[in-house]
Amino acid sequence: MRIPFRRRALLAATLLATSLATSSVWAQAWPTKGPIKAVVPFAAGSATDQIGRAFAEKMSQTLGQTIVIENRPGANGMLGADAVAKAPADGYTILVGTNSTNAALKFLMKKLPYDQDTAFTPVGFLGSVPLMVAVNNDVPAKTLKEFIDLAKAKPGTVTFASASTSQLVSSEVLASMTGVQMNHIPYKSGPAAMTDLIGGQVMMFTADFGVTVPQHKAGKIRGLAVTSTKRAAAVPELPTVNEALGLKDYELIAYFAIFAPAGTPPDIVARLNAAINAAANSKDLQDKFAANGFAIDPGTPEALAQRNARETDKWAKAIRDAKIEPQ
Repeated sequence: MRIPFRRRALLAATLLATSLATSSVWAQAWPTKGPIKAVVPFAAGSATDQIGRAFAEKMSQTLGQTIVIENRPGANGMLGADAVAKAPADGYTILVGTNSTNAALKFLMKKLPYDQDTAFTPVGFLGSVPLMVAVNNDVPAKTLKEFIDLAKAKPGTVTFASASTSQLVSSEVLASMTGVQMNHIPYKSGPAAMTDLIGGQVMMFTADFGVTVPQHKAGKIRGLAVTSTKRAAAVPELPTVNEALGLKDYELIAYFAIFAPAGTPPDIVARLNAAINAAANSKDLQDKFAANGFAIDPGTPEALAQRNARETDKWAKAIRDAKIEPQ
């Protein structure tokens, strides 16, 4: 039996309204189950882990639901990012993403198991932090210039560690811009690389302030420079790479943000974003990271999407200029 057009249109409109209302009620009620899982794609103790745990604790208070951290390190963050990309888009699995996982990784890998540009929904920016170029205390170089001169005098004998994209690219760009050859020693985690830097198994490690500043201040390593364009308040005694070497265009900083699987309902994204911003505006969290130079910078999901697009272009250029071949 044929249903009149007007009746069919009314029925369709009623079904759509019911669907939207059900979706809206479900989103407003969220979170109603579980804990929320925040995947950190790097090892426990890394800068990403420290920042992710601090934000998760504050966000849990706002949302009224526990957020548990799950560390899924490996392949410069690819393994953890892939797990989130393939998770249900229901707000119960989120990614503590970085410039490694959400900007640079697709230019360092020949093939990713997901589409980096479409697999995630931007939720909220957490903040950024410079890196520190540091050496083992036994390295006979008191300044970055002396270290580069050492590398030039003994090509191929200087070693550097990395456990993330930012650590790798910052070192390779430095080598490219100064015309030196250094040997790359890859690590599975920043803390493991730091242990070997302190022990003298590697000579240089360029890493996030969360990993380097405490060891530098304790005298266990020697900081030589910071990778930002301005000196960092956390270590004002250290020059920028540009200052130390007379360069103009060197700048690579690490950033951190929350992403959800593509298709996560906008209402849930908005609730997560509000929880992120509430955490970012809490004085105790700001004080916690001030000493390590982590600049907290809350904003909207749209602002994160725009920032991530700019950063993707910047890291693509840095990797291309340093002639880093995809693996």
